[in-house]
Amino acid sequence: MPTVKTPLLSTHLNWGIIGCGNVTELKSGPAFNKVPGSSLVAVMRRDAEKAKDYAQRHGVPKWYADASDLINDPDVNAVYVATPPKYHEPYAVAALLAGKPVYVEKPMATDTASCLRMQAVADETGIPLSVAHYRRALPMFLEVKKLLAENAIGKIRSVRLSMLQPDQSSIIAHTEANWRVDPAISGAGLFYDLAPHQLDLVLYFFGNPLRSIGMSANQAGLYTAEDIVTGMMQLPGDILFTGQWCFTVGEGMQEDRFEIIGSGGRISFPVFGHQLSVQKHETEELIKFVPPEHIQQPMIEKVTAYFLGKGANPCSASDAIGSMKAMEQFVYG
Repeated sequence: MPTVKTPLLSTHLNWGIIGCGNVTELKSGPAFNKVPGSSLVAVMRRDAEKAKDYAQRHGVPKWYADASDLINDPDVNAVYVATPPKYHEPYAVAALLAGKPVYVEKPMATDTASCLRMQAVADETGIPLSVAHYRRALPMFLEVKKLLAENAIGKIRSVRLSMLQPDQSSIIAHTEANWRVDPAISGAGLFYDLAPHQLDLVLYFFGNPLRSIGMSANQAGLYTAEDIVTGMMQLPGDILFTGQWCFTVGEGMQEDRFEIIGSGGRISFPVFGHQLSVQKHETEELIKFVPPEHIQQPMIEKVTAYFLGKGANPCSASDAIGSMKAMEQFVYG
């Protein structure tokens, strides 16, 4: 069993962020100071000037250029790992061994083997680990889960997902160094960046697949990672899933569609949008949702409650590993 420091027991979480890059500017970082029982007290980035700048702009008391300094800071008792996926495992494991609960960005890692090692350390140490599949906590997707539980569209027959985007899509995050299309850092390019949100919802709604198959290719040659992926899954209850992803379609050809077809209707929505359509026979109801200012705040509330012993784990390592396995099978067969 790994050597682990005694976890810091507290009624308040003092968070440290490892990797205070773009995702933490609005989506997550500020939320840690807005959730009851939670404060952001330290940030880390390898570029010391950028870490200092982030801390000053966001009113964070401490900043570091070395992750081990943040992890071993006695004032930090919970860690959010928001680096590119390649670095999730070493930082998460180091924090867990220091006795500090970890909230790690999606995808959980670059491959299933890495995810399993992280899960093993969490299990062996007994230190909590949650994964940032934050759409599980957003009202629109909770409404979908509720409709499915109520059999609002009858018995589910199939699920279809289509994510078609041009190379310069606004959905795709762009940074100074586009690490998202470097397989050594991201895993499998933009598919591994966006599909975790989508496939996690499939498994959240319907359970882990009984089997998965898929194919992938690099058609445009703009980078080394795959730019087109197709996949199929057999879900519990003999529900069949088909999905397609392409990140080099022409301008005006964008599509972000998640469609659930039942014996008595259809539910459809964009995973990266905020309007839900419920069709029954010849009627359609459109339900609009207003996203929170900090899109991860509802999830951070649930994670904070879990780390403080006041709630269940909103997305466990096991939950995240299910979608990781499916992505691997789609890309690598």
